[in-house]
Amino acid sequence: MSLTLEQTFNPKDEQLEHERLISLINSMADAVIAIDENTNIVLFNSAALNILDINNIALQTPIRDVFNPIDKDYHPADIDALIKSATMPITNRDLRLSYKDGSLINLFISIAPVHLGYGEKGQKGFVIVLRDITREKSLEEERDEFISVVSHELRTPITIAEGNISNAQFVMNQKGQEDAIKKALEEAHNQVLFLADMINDLSTLSRAERGKLQVEVENINVSDLAHELVESYKADASKKGLELKAVVSPEIHHLFSSRLYVREMLQNLVTNAIKYTDKGEVVIHAEPKDQGVILSVHDTGIGISKPDQEKVFEKFFRSEDYRTRKSSGTGLGLYVTHKLANLIQAQITLSSELNKGSTFSIYIPNLKKESA
Repeated sequence: MSLTLEQTFNPKDEQLEHERLISLINSMADAVIAIDENTNIVLFNSAALNILDINNIALQTPIRDVFNPIDKDYHPADIDALIKSATMPITNRDLRLSYKDGSLINLFISIAPVHLGYGEKGQKGFVIVLRDITREKSLEEERDEFISVVSHELRTPITIAEGNISNAQFVMNQKGQEDAIKKALEEAHNQVLFLADMINDLSTLSRAERGKLQVEVENINVSDLAHELVESYKADASKKGLELKAVVSPEIHHLFSSRLYVREMLQNLVTNAIKYTDKGEVVIHAEPKDQGVILSVHDTGIGISKPDQEKVFEKFFRSEDYRTRKSSGTGLGLYVTHKLANLIQAQITLSSELNKGSTFSIYIPNLKKESA
């Protein structure tokens, strides 16, 4: 059969097939590199130049001269050894490529042993396919982190709630244990409320990530909204000996935006301020600015370090400060707040100093003018 093939393909046919092959691999989005059994490059496409970030490759260049992947610990991978170990098609998703500017990408690598010519005399070699999977890896890492964080955060309140309910059941028939039952049920109730808040954050996050949130512009009475939040969280603040109040400029009358999102953003900021403040006060301020309103939440709490200030709006971020770690949380509240701010064209700023407190400010523009 091989003899027949060798007789069928004349030089012109081989040249035509070669040109067709070049055209085919150049149309591929993935990087394709063909090498001989000595790992010298014999064929490549334009996508290979892009992913390797070079202008050209001279044929017969050893693959290790242009392609030097690294592992997750930044150690160089022996690409020659990896290729020669491929007695059958193999894939790898654990290597990365570092560029001269210091940036990194995650790689999908496929290596397949092939014949690079026709018939039995055809040269043996390998075809390498490379793909940038940085975004895929990032999503995988986020998913894994999400599962880890949520499973951990769910376990704690469920355990506490179950334990307190069990205690209440145990002592309910014993005289003189009313206070113990009341305390156990209150703690269980608090943990259920925490779970409800977490589910609300997750639901809002899910809709925001999928672009399912819609902005319904309403005429918002800023003073009413601020004092409503004070009434809602005054009991939580009082339990810690904190003063919670609202200071609203009399020059503000109305704001045209999404009442639901503005309330949720302020609610996240107020609950965070109460959580991380042990003494002093939490104040909601409202002032007019340009064509909108600045709403801010100031506290006299533990503050946020400079490095942490750059990360507080990232998904799942929680400070390593031991005082922060004492309180439960998913690291989603401020991320959701930032997402909602973007939806209503608002801008969030943060001013904070360790051990002196923090102020989160949101400039919210009017999204439409009041009808005449």
